[in-house]
Amino acid sequence: MSQQLSRRVVAVEDGIRLDVFLARQPEVGGRSTARALLDAGQVRVGEERVRPSLTLRAGQNVDFELLMVAATDPLAPPGEPPAVRVLHEDAWMVAIDKPVGLACHPSSNKRFCEHTVASWARANYDGLPTVPEAERPGIVHRLDRDTSGVMVLARTAPALDFLRAQFRARTTQKEYRAIVYGEPRFQSDWIERPIGTDPRHPDRMTVVEEGGREAATFYEVIEQFDGFSYVRCRPRSGRTHQIRVHMTAIGHSLVGDRLYRSRRRQHAVLPEAAPDPGRQCLHALRLALPHPQTHEEVEFEAPLPRDLEDLLRWLREHRARS
Repeated sequence: MSQQLSRRVVAVEDGIRLDVFLARQPEVGGRSTARALLDAGQVRVGEERVRPSLTLRAGQNVDFELLMVAATDPLAPPGEPPAVRVLHEDAWMVAIDKPVGLACHPSSNKRFCEHTVASWARANYDGLPTVPEAERPGIVHRLDRDTSGVMVLARTAPALDFLRAQFRARTTQKEYRAIVYGEPRFQSDWIERPIGTDPRHPDRMTVVEEGGREAATFYEVIEQFDGFSYVRCRPRSGRTHQIRVHMTAIGHSLVGDRLYRSRRRQHAVLPEAAPDPGRQCLHALRLALPHPQTHEEVEFEAPLPRDLEDLLRWLREHRARS
């Protein structure tokens, strides 16, 4: 089964890239699915030559077709698995550089079939362990769909149990890089505020005064620009959307984050000429943790992806000269 859909480009989207526009459609839900649709020839824009970087103009219609999930195995979706860079591989674990737009595992309420880290892992490695409550082969921890960077997968059941225990015990060391709106008051600081479900928006998290779960994030400003900052974040805990929620709570939402915006930055946007990554500017740069066999610390690093490098380069080039 398939569903034919059409979307009109509105005035505020004038000049947006086609792949970014598609990724923002709720039925598509991310860049990996958008790219798969483009690669499969399931996207039309009038008589234009369809390519990911096509610049759209207000008033244009974008027509696309989505394959619906019938009895399809969510861990064996149609099409070739995405290309995923392997940072490290041994008999116990695999470390990868998760690309933007790739969800970690299928969502229970997904209407359409798409590849995930879990489907990629099952296609590339035999007999991966999973947790009892869900079929998520090899998955130890998660990154948001539009967060790139280091993830580890377990190849044996003992490794899965060991690695999950390290995340629970906070023996892992995680370093993220983010581009945020504004310039933080302090060069570095701890954000220690509990996080819970937003009562007004059940699909979101928020900082709470009572209840919630303890959460702590250390941030440090690496570079400041005109109205933007490049920051290093080291979360001590691992709550859902923690860095995005904490940075928003202190008034410095992540550039490109469509879910979390501080009141101070509610209408903040990139300059028109700046390269738009089309996603929240968050990257899991480094992860250190004990190895499941030797218990000696191992460290993995995923270089900053090109979309964030391009934006940083533009911000540096357009920094005001004093």
